[in-house]
Amino acid sequence: MSATARSITRAAGATIAERIAALDAPRIERELDEYGCARVPALLTPEECAMLAACYPDETRFRRQVVMARHGYGRGEYRYFDYPLPGIVAQMREALYPILAAIANRWQAVLGLEARFPEDLASFLARCHAAGQTRPTPLLLRYVEGDYNRLHQDLYGEHVFPLQAAFLLSAPGRDFTGGEFVLTEQWPRMQSRAEVVPLEQGDGVIFAVRERPVRGARGYRRVQLRHGVSRVRSGSRMTLGIIFHDAR
Repeated sequence: MSATARSITRAAGATIAERIAALDAPRIERELDEYGCARVPALLTPEECAMLAACYPDETRFRRQVVMARHGYGRGEYRYFDYPLPGIVAQMREALYPILAAIANRWQAVLGLEARFPEDLASFLARCHAAGQTRPTPLLLRYVEGDYNRLHQDLYGEHVFPLQAAFLLSAPGRDFTGGEFVLTEQWPRMQSRAEVVPLEQGDGVIFAVRERPVRGARGYRRVQLRHGVSRVRSGSRMTLGIIFHDAR
């Protein structure tokens, strides 16, 4: 579906699940295979972005707040939602998961890894919870002028779903400047490669949590990835993070 058609569908009142079902899944898969990330344009409306950002001051919605400078993570802060998740966050997590599980299972197979991911999120979360990973991981991140997020990987326990997503809730140029999403990729015995993903308000990026398969002369090999956010130069930037595995 074209960007114009997606906009028309969204304006007509399509649900989150319907919008996600209309995504160009083959393109997303190709870009994940080639770059380790794929942009998802205009999934959220400005009103939905504002509604999600407005959750941040309400401490009752969250299980934990992290001030990044205290842990050497960078500058800024984020809050993990508690269960039950806000409806729109739960719907996004549930609707994105089956699309990405098919990609994740193919990656597992070509890398020779035994673990496979079930087709639905509930079954995967049951696996996480049985292993003691019971704390929800979707989160809101807030950066102001001078804040940044160091390159990292979001690993919270034994069970790790290999893909995650982030959605920009603020409007670049109006609410903030700087603050680009950055992904780096480390190939064996080579210098790192950086990918900067330009996002507008309501856009998302799907990306590899830890590694992706890359075909070489002797078959597939694992390439390590890390992600972060460059320095916010002015204003305030807010992001919704969708992680599929729960935490210990």
